[in-house]
Amino acid sequence: MQVMGLEAIYPKSRLSAANKEHRKFPYLLRNLSIVRPDQELSSDIRLRHGFVYLATIMNWFSRYVVSWSLSITLDADFCVEMRKDALTTARPEIFNSD
Repeated sequence: MQVMGLEAIYPKSRLSAANKEHRKFPYLLRNLSIVRPDQELSSDIRLRHGFVYLATIMNWFSRYVVSWSLSITLDADFCVEMRKDALTTARPEIFNSD
């Protein structure tokens, strides 16, 4: 396979390694103590079972999943709808996402 330039299709190691040219920002929430509900909500998108994307919004105080959504594409629509749904039940002081 190496001689022919072929490679298997699977996640390679160090996919999240930082690009040296990109500017790095400090993580401002590193030393923040979460002491009450709705102080901080965070969102994340994960690839699950092949090509299905799972987006979640979680309350950091209770570790409760406030809202979630599945999609087979990475269009922004499913994330925007999920955020709207989450904000109908929770009013966070901080909303942290990547």
